[in-house]
Amino acid sequence: MGLMELIDKLKEYNLMSILIAGFFAYVGVFILNQLVHNFFKRTNFIEERKEQTIESMIRSLTKYTATIGLIFFAISQYVEDFGRVLAGAGIIGVIVGFGAQSLIRDILAGLFLTYEKQLHKGDFITVNNTFNGTVEDIGLRYLKVREWSGKLLTISNGEVKQIQNYNIDRMRVIERVVASFRENPEQVFGALELACERLNNEFSQCLKRDDQNCIIEPFQVYGMTSLNSHYRGYEYTVVGLVDDQFYWTAAKEARKIMAITMYEHGIMMAEENTLYRTQNEEEFLHKVRRSQ
Repeated sequence: MGLMELIDKLKEYNLMSILIAGFFAYVGVFILNQLVHNFFKRTNFIEERKEQTIESMIRSLTKYTATIGLIFFAISQYVEDFGRVLAGAGIIGVIVGFGAQSLIRDILAGLFLTYEKQLHKGDFITVNNTFNGTVEDIGLRYLKVREWSGKLLTISNGEVKQIQNYNIDRMRVIERVVASFRENPEQVFGALELACERLNNEFSQCLKRDDQNCIIEPFQVYGMTSLNSHYRGYEYTVVGLVDDQFYWTAAKEARKIMAITMYEHGIMMAEENTLYRTQNEEEFLHKVRRSQ
């Protein structure tokens, strides 16, 4: 079959117009997405993570719009007066007829996630108190989260019930240590204050600042937060308000410096103790109880 014959066949079954429409839809989506990308790349009037979120949503919107439009165009090539049929049936009837209730739910949920600024691309989140990871893509239908192991988790927007976001402006580092009952609390407080001083000196760039560039809440000893933590010892807590993008680094370094300082000052941490008794000791204690 020659090229002309193939073209005639495509025209005969209206495939040529569908292929041309598909080509222009693809090119149009590509150009529009590229224009949006270049626009955000050359501007900096909003935060980069917000730009990436908006760009991701626009990319998803253009893809779905072009796909649905192409499908309707293809149907119109084989159904006479498709416009009247569509108008007569009603848009809602067509949507319900295609069983797209879940599609509408996912799209609305995706729009609300973006509009209410619950998350942005690049945020570290916990979804439904179950899945943890970094937001890799926010679409009209799906939320893609990259777990720490590297797995890519795809969740329908309509299934997202709860989001814990670790990247909303500020985060408070809260680290706890449990020292032995035998340790003098004054010495423990002194060691932890030295650890906080070192943290404030070495990681001041991580601390959250106000509009006047003043530190809002430096690393400090919050106090003794338990007199008998799990029956093992006294619990002490160190806190510090940090910029959200430095939270994981600050928390990791805080644990490290606190551990080093406690070790250097010879402060014994709490340990799990299990008491074993021999049979003779058990018999002796039983006799003592009976005599009492």
